[in-house]
Amino acid sequence: MNGESPPAGLTRREAVGYGGAAAAGLLAGCTGGDGGSSTAAETEESPEATADPDDGTATETEADPSSYEACIEPAGCLTFEEAPETYAVYNGGWADMAFALGQRDGFVTAGNMIPGFFFEPFGLDVPSQEELPAMWSEGGWDKESFYELDPDVFLIDPEYLHGVGWDSNWSEADTEEVAENVAPFFGNNMRRRREFHDYELYSLYEGFERLADLFQERERYEALAAVHEDLQAEIADRLPPESDRPEVALINGGSDPEAGTFFPLDTRGEGYEMKPYRDLDVASAFPDEVVAGGEADYETLLDVDPEIIIVHWGIGTTGETDSFSADAFREQYVAPMEADDAGSQLTAVQEGNVYPGAYGEQGPLVNLLQTEMKAQQLYPEEFGAFDPEAFPNVPEEKRLFDRERVRDIVAGEV
Repeated sequence: MNGESPPAGLTRREAVGYGGAAAAGLLAGCTGGDGGSSTAAETEESPEATADPDDGTATETEADPSSYEACIEPAGCLTFEEAPETYAVYNGGWADMAFALGQRDGFVTAGNMIPGFFFEPFGLDVPSQEELPAMWSEGGWDKESFYELDPDVFLIDPEYLHGVGWDSNWSEADTEEVAENVAPFFGNNMRRRREFHDYELYSLYEGFERLADLFQERERYEALAAVHEDLQAEIADRLPPESDRPEVALINGGSDPEAGTFFPLDTRGEGYEMKPYRDLDVASAFPDEVVAGGEADYETLLDVDPEIIIVHWGIGTTGETDSFSADAFREQYVAPMEADDAGSQLTAVQEGNVYPGAYGEQGPLVNLLQTEMKAQQLYPEEFGAFDPEAFPNVPEEKRLFDRERVRDIVAGEV
């Protein structure tokens, strides 16, 4: 991280993480840079040039043209002799990003993993959460598992481990120990902003680009970014006027309609979990004060009386782990609303407009599917009706992006 060449005689593991193993430097930002919003594509530099510590680029170092830097907050800029071959993640969105960059074989494990059926349209075989080694055990982080996994890099925000507050026994010193003795951390808590996250929260594609720098997969990144831009442009061109767009009541999947307990969410919230709603310019039916209150009942929903109710995470948390079950979703969320005296009066319930929402963990692959899914749920006359029995196998005539093109990119046929 200081621009020096790695010492001679390093093992492959040491060479991969050279400059990223010093835990104090890792957590503080190794070059003093901020991992800012500029990218490698924005700066043309010769192999002899060093990276501007403030531009967030991946570039070759002055002392050794074969090494390169990849930068992200809060880890800062890490120097690598070669691209990591194996990696572990905690939030599945980072696994999605890595898969999209052709790194499926190096995947070691994940917590909060995205169900495997999301990846089937892209020709990827992904194990279920139950089949993966765990980093979390008996109510806390399992430090021994970090050592046993022994990846080249952890695609995890280092501040997440000790900052989220789930494990009061895990401290920043524990994070530093793992970074020093096992592998460096490279990640950003991008799903949503949490209390500890007082540094930059990247958009999905900003984080994805930085991961492409890490894996040296610029071509795959640019090709997938082009698919994403085309999808965004097509949807934007076909959206109805703002006055004709429905307001949506987004409730968390932890809501319990049978008990009349709902957890309102803001469709415009930060982070990649709300990206499909923001990209479709979905207006929230809930006033800010209702979202801030954290909990609502049927009376609150009747006051709002939304045209559409969407259950966040619903597409991936009902039914078996290898598929979405429309019957299970209906039994868990829709039937109790219909059976309740107040719930049955809701416009969304009467008109059959209660839908499974996007899975909160998503990278570029799952986001393509979920953006298409949201467009079909909200505007079936324009984009074709969402078929819960078939998802994610959308008929070709209703697809809004080219699956084969994405499969080719993932396979390296850029």
